[in-house]
Amino acid sequence: MSNAFAIAAVTSTMRFLLENAIQADSALSGTLVTTKPPDKARGTNTGGQLNLFLYQPQPNAAFRNSEIPHRATPGETGVPPLALNLFYLATAYGEEQRTDEEVMSHHLLGMAMRVLHDHPLLGSDEIRNALPDNDLYQQIERVRITLQPMTVDELSKLWSAFQTPYRLSAFYQVAVVLIASTRQLRAPLPVLTRGRDDRGVISQPSLIPPYPAIDQLTLPTKQNAIRLGETVIINGHNLDGVAVQVRLNRSPRNEQLTEPKFLAPEPGATSTEIKVVFPDQAAEWLAGVYLLAVAVRKPDETEDRITNELPLLLAPRITAIVPNPAARDGASDVALTITCSPQIGPEQRISLLLGGREIRAGARAAPTGDLSFSIPSPTPGDYFLRLRVDGVDSLLIDKSTTVPVFDPSQKVTIT
Repeated sequence: MSNAFAIAAVTSTMRFLLENAIQADSALSGTLVTTKPPDKARGTNTGGQLNLFLYQPQPNAAFRNSEIPHRATPGETGVPPLALNLFYLATAYGEEQRTDEEVMSHHLLGMAMRVLHDHPLLGSDEIRNALPDNDLYQQIERVRITLQPMTVDELSKLWSAFQTPYRLSAFYQVAVVLIASTRQLRAPLPVLTRGRDDRGVISQPSLIPPYPAIDQLTLPTKQNAIRLGETVIINGHNLDGVAVQVRLNRSPRNEQLTEPKFLAPEPGATSTEIKVVFPDQAAEWLAGVYLLAVAVRKPDETEDRITNELPLLLAPRITAIVPNPAARDGASDVALTITCSPQIGPEQRISLLLGGREIRAGARAAPTGDLSFSIPSPTPGDYFLRLRVDGVDSLLIDKSTTVPVFDPSQKVTIT
């Protein structure tokens, strides 16, 4: 790798090669080799001139994320160098006082292209002598010069950016230039042992990972949510151990849960299946979305292994509708009180779905299982109810029968 003089070293080396070739051609005596932008290249000069302009450096895709070999030992993390491809524009100008100015410029451009064609690799001695203090000559990867074809559209855009009239030119790519990073590599201490008793890497002849993981959750009667008192079946692999607990954590949609809850599996758990019952404790739970995981402690280990998390919906259960039937008052409104389990937190979003209508619940100062709703001007008739808590609806459909039916206990009659 090289220091920050690397780009300048490439430009100086190419300029040096072209100057030597011009001096050897008596027909081009007095020709200058410059490295200026195209709009400033000519200046006040009226003689022969060859301008070599670096118009674009680009990252080299092959080396941009690769560490240099032998710079970091195994276990250390090195810093990839700044790997660049340099793109040059070679433009020739003839003597303005000559009638064959353009012919001379073509001669000069042809000579320059021949030199770069015959010199596809920049030599170490040439790079070292071209510019003091550069160390590009020590780079292991050789610096190569390649003629670049350009389409008419690319030429048009490029010369428009230069804001100068177009002149016949040749384009070259010079690659690769590796500039060393000044960031320090990370060198951790050597490893004392590899695993227990320095056993090294342990291979497992199976496609199943060796760590505990959950594949799916099976809920009662093919529902999409579970209710208090019901059982959820957890299927996965490597779920056995000396201590196994089911962990329920809060999700972004259930900020009411401040600490994770842990449940003990039912007897008969295996490495691939665990059953857990949600205790019917209305005051201890909040309806909403939970993230379920299994904490497994293996023999001879002091810390639990936590599986991946899967979302689990805890649905509210409507236990009472008062009054039912419900009579409209003098303003044709109906007031309903819904009793549910589990209790509802004061900051949870609650609404009652009555047929196709949504009625918001009033504010609550503390957790409660009784919710009051005022239904404006309902049409008399029978309505099925759903209680929605933080986006989770009570289970209206009974899927335990051969043909699913609506739960008749969640119907109210308005008179």
